[in-house]
Amino acid sequence: MAQLVYSSKINKIRTFALLLIFGGILLMYGGLLSRGTDWLMFTFFALGVLMVLLSCVVYLFIGTLSLKAVPIVCPSCEKPTKMLGRVDACMHCKQPLTLDKDLEGKEFDEKYNTRRYTREKKKKEKQ
Repeated sequence: MAQLVYSSKINKIRTFALLLIFGGILLMYGGLLSRGTDWLMFTFFALGVLMVLLSCVVYLFIGTLSLKAVPIVCPSCEKPTKMLGRVDACMHCKQPLTLDKDLEGKEFDEKYNTRRYTREKKKKEKQ
């Protein structure tokens, strides 16, 4: 049976920013290939530059978010990692992690990080 592999949220966002950079460079390269048509070349270059600038914004966002993340030591690989939200995965060994005592022993699910789950949990506690 195949085992699910989890990824940390910080690494997912960094991967997205890296894909934006590569996509922007590919678009600008497409602009070089279309030198004969000025408007098409300009469009490719403009979209490519916008994608690279957007990736810079994403990297800035994840950098500031990473500063707020809780630094912990993974119990499996004993390497330092950062955790965002109630559940996350180790950046090194992909081990599911949680700091919430109520979620220990439960199946790993990213829905635990949503506001909807938190609201429903508070409603159940009040009843």
